[in-house]
Formats: sequence, C-alpha cells, structure tokens
Amino acid sequence: MLIDKFGRKIEYLRISVTDRCNFRCIYCQSRKPVKFLPPSELLTYEEIEELVKTAAELGVKRVRITGGEPLGRKNIEFLIERIARISGIEDVSLTTNGYLLYEKAEILKKAGLKRLNISLDTLSPEKFKKITGGFDFQKIWRGILKAHELGFEPLKLNVVVIRGLNDDEILELAKLTFIYPWEIRFIEFMPVGKNENWSEECVVTVREIRKILENYSPLEEVQSFGGGPARVFRWKEAVGKIGLISPLSEHFCGRCNRFRITADGRLRTCLFSDQEINLKDYLRGKKGSLKEAFYLALSIKPEKRELKGTKREMRAIGG
Repeated sequence: MLIDKFGRKIEYLRISVTDRCNFRCIYCQSRKPVKFLPPSELLTYEEIEELVKTAAELGVKRVRITGGEPLGRKNIEFLIERIARISGIEDVSLTTNGYLLYEKAEILKKAGLKRLNISLDTLSPEKFKKITGGFDFQKIWRGILKAHELGFEPLKLNVVVIRGLNDDEILELAKLTFIYPWEIRFIEFMPVGKNENWSEECVVTVREIRKILENYSPLEEVQSFGGGPARVFRWKEAVGKIGLISPLSEHFCGRCNRFRITADGRLRTCLFSDQEINLKDYLRGKKGSLKEAFYLALSIKPEKRELKGTKREMRAIGG
C-alpha cells in the first residue's frame, strides 16, 4: 500500500503516453516551434503495462491515460485493453482534446475504457479556433456526442477559464447540464511551463465562478467520483453536474491521491514540482525494483504545491 508521510493514500496513476499534440492551446503550450520527444524516448506499451502491474500490487486502483494527445499514439486501444485486464485496476479513463474521438470512441469502448474527459473551453467555433490554434469545433462536438451515445459515464468536459477570453461563457457552458448528464468542470488557469500567456490577472477563481452560477440558481454540493480534485455541484433541475477545480486559490493538496508519469518515463509526485524519478532506470535494470521507485516517490512527495512554475509544459508533463 502506498501511503505517504502525510497520511495520503496513493490510489491513482496518471500516465502520459506521448508529448505530441495536434492542438496548440494557449494555456497548455507555447505557439513557438516545439521539439517533441523522439519515439525511442517514449515508454513502450510493455513498460507501461509493467508499471501499472506493479502499482496495482501496491494498491493503485485507477489509471488515467493522458498526453499530449493520447489518441494520436498508434494502437492506443491495445494499451487500454491490457491495462483494463490487470488485477486490481478498477477504472481506466482517458483525457483527450476530442479531435480523433468520433473515429475511435467505439474502439476505445470495446477495449475497456470506462470514462472520458474531453477539453472544451468554449461553445463558439471562432473562439475555439483561437484557443486551439485553428481547429474545427464541430468535429470535436461530433466526437463528444458519439461518446455520449456509446454510454461513456460520467462524461466530463474540462473548461480552463481565462479572464477576457471565455469567462463570459461560464453560464452557457454550465447550462449544458440541463440537457446532458455530463459533468462540466471549470478549472483555474495554471502557471505550468514557460507560458507567456499566463498572468494572475487572467485567473478566474472558483469562488468567482461559483458566484456566477449561484446568481443564476442555487447549487447543491454532491459526491464526486473517486476523490479527485473537483468539488462537484448540481442545479436542482439539472441532469448533469458541475465541477470546480481550484489548483491555485483553494489548493486540494491535503487529499491528493495521485502520481504522474511522463511520456519519457519520469515519475512526478506533484504537478507543480520538477522533482522527478527516472523510471527507465528501474525498468531497464540500471537501478533496483519498480516497487523501490514507488516507495522513493512516496518519501519525496511534498505536503503541498509551490506555485513557482515548472520547466516542462503541460503537454510534456501529462494533462
């Protein structure tokens, strides 16, 4: 069992399978030329499976596949199928920008994927192009509806709120919960990587977001799935839910239950810390066992995050 020195039980592993992404979202990475990892630097699917098997033996129950854009890695459904079969793993989920979702949703469902988080920061096609670097809103919306039809549940839409860009759509996005049984999750804009677009003035806090929602109609707090970072609410007549995630204004470090693994095999104990353990050394025989690596990670996991920025961009850490 993985319990750190602050009494937090680690039951959740977020694994990035690639740092490549077709989108160039303004909150995630720079619009400047990007140098991606060569394929030889990525963890193989066999290595990822070995990591998950070890983590499951130590009490990890949930795995989320991330990127970059994970659907861009070839045969991702093969990895999902292998992970879903591992004893002790109760839930396999994936975070995607949705661009390839319409084509791949059915394959992913058959492979054993249970849940999807999809980035959707606006309902405006023009604004969507501005945020993502020129991509088509309708293609992503078709993918979301396809996932809904196939029964992915809960289906969660992630909204990074940026003042002056999409904060005027908070209410409109939240009202989707009157139509669909989805969870619309509003996330504070974070200072990850050397993002020239981030500033404190751009941050819309969850307190502000909640006030906008409460002014429309009172919210009731409901139970969240799996003890994640979101506080979850619902309007009385809604079929869906609203999640509020506050990594900046109201940090949730005290209930953190996760480790992150980057596409090149580095284990990060905190999104905001550049302290990493190179798991390739353990996978490829240069150091001890994988269990030793996980226990080392427990010993260095910080009590709470420090907001000093990170060297890696979000696409390189794992969204």
